[in-house]
Amino acid sequence: MDLSTLWFILIGVLFIGFFILEGFDYGVGILLPFIAKEDRERRVVINTIGPLWDGNEVWLLTAGGAMFAAFPHWYATMFSGFYLALVLMLLALIVRGVAFEFRSKNKHPTWRKTWDWLLFTGSFIPALLWGVAFGNLTRGVPIDANMNYVGGFWNLLNPYALVYGLASLLLFTLHGAIFLYLKTAGDISEKARSMARRLWLPAVVFVFGAVIYGYFETDFFTRLGINPGASPIIAGGALLFTAWFLKNKKGGWAFVMTTLTIAFSAITTFMGLYPRVMISSLNEAYSLTIQNASSTPYTLTIMSIVALIFVPIVLLYQGWTYWIFRKRLTAESELEY
Repeated sequence: MDLSTLWFILIGVLFIGFFILEGFDYGVGILLPFIAKEDRERRVVINTIGPLWDGNEVWLLTAGGAMFAAFPHWYATMFSGFYLALVLMLLALIVRGVAFEFRSKNKHPTWRKTWDWLLFTGSFIPALLWGVAFGNLTRGVPIDANMNYVGGFWNLLNPYALVYGLASLLLFTLHGAIFLYLKTAGDISEKARSMARRLWLPAVVFVFGAVIYGYFETDFFTRLGINPGASPIIAGGALLFTAWFLKNKKGGWAFVMTTLTIAFSAITTFMGLYPRVMISSLNEAYSLTIQNASSTPYTLTIMSIVALIFVPIVLLYQGWTYWIFRKRLTAESELEY
């Protein structure tokens, strides 16, 4: 395996980790105004992710940094072409982070309700736009021979990308509902389970709809064939089994199922892209690949050594964080947010 392929896989792993961990964060934020009505219940919901959300976003920062260093042309083309969408996402994430910190600064109901809805907005927009972004990556965008994006903002809001975005939005929200079911006890937990059961069918419809639509809008059919391998089958099967585990109150297994769905959906996406990193809709020859978009072998070698040292440390630290904050929360728990 050459270093370009290795770093393509590593960036894929970083995005998968981000979507799994930040996915339930987004879901919890989206569900906040609907599951919890009283202030103390809302504080319980926020506290389930309060100690975790900023650590989960480190996966995105690391993925972006790795993309910049390993595939600078991919980074430059994507971040310039998707500039307005990424700025919108960044503003949403800023609002979301501020909402976590400012909500508890004033006890007035209007103040707290305003920040709760801003937390909802700051979770809803990224959950939707991440799907839109990856939908465009798989479908292809206008890229010329000089690796420049030559389309506009509205090119990104095509029907396929929007279906892909709604699929990611519903899947993350379902993931968050199951996390809340696991992380809380009492009335909130039951509300979360009930919400997860209601979200399951729309998530199935849009996720499977995005897959079927993708076989018409992308070249995945010709590249992967009718039998695309185990990855999408595992993703779809896990999503279907989620309903059974929810019905039988096996929240841990339901969370494992949505985790597998997110992970193997992302794996399928990267499989369909490889060895490309961005597909040109103008001419296949203009597509960015792991060869023409990568850094020098020396850079990739240094990065590999650094990753070998520091990635295990980050994983151990984050694992320790989850262990420390593993307990279920109830309305009687000591709250901070």
